[in-house]
Amino acid sequence: MELLSILSGLENTDLFGIPIINVDSFSELIVRFLFNTIISFIIVGWFYYRKAKRRDYLYTFMLISTTVFLLIFLLGHEKLQMGLALGLFAIFGIVRYRTETVPIREMTYLFMIIGISVINGLATSVSYTELLTTNLIFIVMTWIMEGKIMKVENCKFIIYEKIDLITPARHDEMMEDLKKRTGLEITKFEVGYINFLKDTAFVKIYYKTDSDEINTVDQITKEKQFNG
Repeated sequence: MELLSILSGLENTDLFGIPIINVDSFSELIVRFLFNTIISFIIVGWFYYRKAKRRDYLYTFMLISTTVFLLIFLLGHEKLQMGLALGLFAIFGIVRYRTETVPIREMTYLFMIIGISVINGLATSVSYTELLTTNLIFIVMTWIMEGKIMKVENCKFIIYEKIDLITPARHDEMMEDLKKRTGLEITKFEVGYINFLKDTAFVKIYYKTDSDEINTVDQITKEKQFNG
């Protein structure tokens, strides 16, 4: 109670024409920030990290969520609102973290986290019921897409040297060879780039696994990409 009285006393005090504190705005900031952080952590920490086990992206997503939310919330009262929100999407769409090729799954989560933070920071004219429902839709859709309902096969790129087996007539032989050498339950494979000078071919294999975790190095085809 004493804290509230102190804050109320400071509310009518300003410094260089700027109020020291606005209790209503401050309370709204704390409530919305905690709400946005909880929603972001459920999506990133529970759905994403549980499968990917990538701490670097967990760190990135949570800090981006915090940054975007505070940026939108604090500037949302200015005449920037929609232009600022769309500008953020444009910036991240152009930059795309140029120091590293970000996989499509991580880009999707990044886009979603930015969207959620923009909504939670900017949607001050809608009811809390609508805001809560919107965030729950994000959580439910993520759960559906990450759950067993929409479970997809894993894929891996390999460089295959038995060039004589890549012909359609020897498809079954190549399938057995791939299963034997990889030890994976391969369901199908696709032959891509063929180098007859080196007698090698790029092959993309699809396989089933009992684990829900995602192999984050499955898409790596170059040694310099192996940095995560």
